[in-house]
Amino acid sequence: ANLNNIRRYCETFPIAGVTSNPSIVKKEGKIDFFAHMNEIRSIIGSEKLLHIQVTALDTEGMLKDADRILTDVDKDVYIKIPVTMEGIKAIKVLKAQGVNVTATAIYSKMQGLLAMEAGADYIAPYYNRMENMGLDPEDIIASFAKMIAQYNYNTTILAASFKNAGQVNKAHLAGAQTATLDPSILV
Repeated sequence: ANLNNIRRYCETFPIAGVTSNPSIVKKEGKIDFFAHMNEIRSIIGSEKLLHIQVTALDTEGMLKDADRILTDVDKDVYIKIPVTMEGIKAIKVLKAQGVNVTATAIYSKMQGLLAMEAGADYIAPYYNRMENMGLDPEDIIASFAKMIAQYNYNTTILAASFKNAGQVNKAHLAGAQTATLDPSILV
């Protein structure tokens, strides 16, 4: 969410968009959240994707957060919803309203399947965190790719949570179509 980094890396790399989450935004210090997100949008332009995560933990709160983001930033934002029981409900409601949704904080095959069934446009499996939990992120991502191909889900695998370029490469070889990563991994 660092504006200088976004400007710098958008000039150099073929960036498809910007993702954020509450912990990343918090690193920017005291900011006007919506003004900051609008500045990101102005830097990357309307043709690139912008993913913004809700902070509420309950469905009603997630929907209120989503409405505020869509109102105060723009209607093309991908609303990031954690794949919890409450999050699945929120994804279903948002997709019924035609909202772009990124299902995030995915650690298991079941979470990914539920997010795809709920209609998520993107699913974000957390590679490094799965690895730290003793799970096989490559197997999980490969399962998602197989499900998407076999059942024609209109979902893209947006792999996330990386500590190095090797993990990014492995995620793509397993079937991830895109990835979100810290700029430090690019250089």
